[in-house]
Amino acid sequence: MSEIVPRWEWRTFDRQFGRAETTLAALSPVQVVESSELYVVSAAGEGVVKVRDELMDVKQLHEVDADGLERWSPVLKAPFPLSSTDLATVVQALGVELTSPPARTTYSWAELLVEVVDPQPDLLAVEVHKTRRRFKLGGCQAELTDVRTDHGSTRTLAVESESAESVMAAVAELGLVTRPNVNYSRALRVLARFGVERCAVVDVGTNSVKFHIGERNADGVWRRVVDRAEVTRLGDGLEESGRLNPEPMARTVEAIAGMASEAKAQRVAAIAAVGTAGLRIAPNRQDFVDAVEARCAVHVDVISGEDEARLAYLAAVAGLGLKGRGSRVVFDTGGGSSQFSFGDGDRVTERFSVEVGAVRFTEQYALDGEVSPDVLAGALGAIEQDLGRLRGHGTPETLVGMGGAVTNLAAVRHALPAYDPDVVQGTVLDAAEIERQIELYRTHTADQRREVVGLQPARAEVILAGALIVRTVLRVLGKDSLTVSDRGLRYGVLSERFG
Repeated sequence: MSEIVPRWEWRTFDRQFGRAETTLAALSPVQVVESSELYVVSAAGEGVVKVRDELMDVKQLHEVDADGLERWSPVLKAPFPLSSTDLATVVQALGVELTSPPARTTYSWAELLVEVVDPQPDLLAVEVHKTRRRFKLGGCQAELTDVRTDHGSTRTLAVESESAESVMAAVAELGLVTRPNVNYSRALRVLARFGVERCAVVDVGTNSVKFHIGERNADGVWRRVVDRAEVTRLGDGLEESGRLNPEPMARTVEAIAGMASEAKAQRVAAIAAVGTAGLRIAPNRQDFVDAVEARCAVHVDVISGEDEARLAYLAAVAGLGLKGRGSRVVFDTGGGSSQFSFGDGDRVTERFSVEVGAVRFTEQYALDGEVSPDVLAGALGAIEQDLGRLRGHGTPETLVGMGGAVTNLAAVRHALPAYDPDVVQGTVLDAAEIERQIELYRTHTADQRREVVGLQPARAEVILAGALIVRTVLRVLGKDSLTVSDRGLRYGVLSERFG
């Protein structure tokens, strides 16, 4: 092997890369390469091990700098059959201990696969086909690649050089500094739903932005690492003007940028961002999507109301451990809309979204402060009319509610001085408790509501409208109570996108 020169590498995976692709499209590719490779992925190891051009190719990670750049060195590029020494190098890079000692002094690729890789539960062979377009950018090699595997497809953009400073300058030119640096081994673990890895979800709602980082353990169970919400009121003035307004857009963009930075610091392997009702109905939603991408290189996928309802149902059923058959309704009420999923057991039979949200009714009936009984009755009547699509569905055996209004009602029910998702999860809210809180909020100003123990202060203006929506859902469906799920849309996105 020629002299080994460690190189600094930066790589990200996604379906699209915004203005970075425009920058590269203005350049002529130095080379376009098609290749089929077979990676050996470890459930926890950091080495990159693959077979390319009938050679065993192994790279070892040496260090990660303060910017998240990774410094790699090739440690093996050997033809088959592999010697016992070469096999030891492969095993060390994969970070595993073999369940039994090697039985051969040399291994062909087929023997290595059948006798070493396949028997190891923490190793997985993944066939990868690549179409690579290579560019020169700021003294670095940049590569935009389409990746196809039996587990799914993705795309990756990489920059590498012997100079860390040059790599970071090129990444900055591409506008991707806030994205996490993810090597092939980590990305393939996510794509194949294999091993331990962290992923993040950003749920952009009309009233708040929810942020979740989950870590999938080797047994496939997700552990919560970060789970929080930031009230940004993206939909402020949307009902009145029919458009997203500059100030709410700006503060929401900054909130998402902060979450992207936190995800990078937590070394997540992938970020998924979805937008819901406020973005669905706003004619200038693309301006917001473009602003987020320009600020932090995160693409917000505006999903349909039907998809939102389906994902919420999956999250609730799994999170509450609801097993067996039985009629279920899961609803998620937010700032701009409410989603309803009807199901039998784990199977969704019907789903729809209606434009019934706390922000809209707060603005329409001035519910952000003290209101008279007459105004309250008017709001209740309008909400019930707009929820007319629920009529005729009958009374379900189980009713599950989620979203900021529902979880805040539960937190107030428990008088939680600090929000505790484990206490909120599974709380039963009956009609009497919801009526009690409605009267409490109806007779208090927004500032007075902020003093209510358990209520998130930023929700003081919209909590009354949210409580009215929840109470009306119970009435229309003929239920006396509901079960609260803290595992909202973000959990469904995490499960569907990342296993």
